[in-house]
Amino acid sequence: MLANLNDVLYDAQKNHYGVGLFNTTDSDMLEAVISAAEELRSPVIIGTAEVLLPYGELQLIGPSMVNMAKNASVPVVVHYDHGLTFERCLEALQVGFTSVMFDGSANELSENLRATAEIVKIAHTFGATVEGEIGHVGDAINDDNATDDMYTTPKEAKDFVEATGVDALAIAIGTAHGAYKTKPRLDIGRLQEIRNTIDTPLVLHGGSGLSDDDFRNTIKNGIAKVNIFTDLCVAGERAVANNIGDKSGFNEYLSLRAIKVEAMKKAVMEKMMLFGSNGRV
Repeated sequence: MLANLNDVLYDAQKNHYGVGLFNTTDSDMLEAVISAAEELRSPVIIGTAEVLLPYGELQLIGPSMVNMAKNASVPVVVHYDHGLTFERCLEALQVGFTSVMFDGSANELSENLRATAEIVKIAHTFGATVEGEIGHVGDAINDDNATDDMYTTPKEAKDFVEATGVDALAIAIGTAHGAYKTKPRLDIGRLQEIRNTIDTPLVLHGGSGLSDDDFRNTIKNGIAKVNIFTDLCVAGERAVANNIGDKSGFNEYLSLRAIKVEAMKKAVMEKMMLFGSNGRV
């Protein structure tokens, strides 16, 4: 069933579990995530991001995401992640996405506030929710997740929410996008301060590669939504690499596809159980 962030994150925040956002750039990933959520009776967020559109164009994968969410037996949020332009965010809403993230974190603060507030007004007319970002969630490839001045402060979080009206807030506490080259330094104390300052559900980006204890600690201390993508890619890639043989043709391809989907489904289920979202529906 279609849901938005408000439908799933406030319960997660209240009961101290996390809801996973799993990017699904093709039907293999989509099948893996939805089937995992249904088997574990877990709410789930499926998504894609503006930087991923070259690998799964919005008009191609978007309708499939919305259709599968409508027909799922558990709440499914269809989320457009890291939207960089008004045009693409609006396109996602018109396709039927129930949530968008406008990422203006690379802009001047005043512009980030103005643009995010405008997206909130537009999305709410669609009945959709909006996630914003304040602070800098780095890029693990460039190892730029280690400086404290990039982290979100409680005052920044409070001012941002009050100025924009976002429904969820991605904060920077030491994580980074992609596969980590060095162990991330998570500022749990800062997370606690932000959680105690605002009621808006908090989001952790750059989840792939964190330890189980990292996830448990961040969720325990206020994170309600956790973004995962790299871990799914790695699971699918390894499954294909470990099972590819000398044969070719459609039988071999379809066999490999089934193995890949099952591997990604298993990876999703492991995360759902770690986040504590299983059995919540």
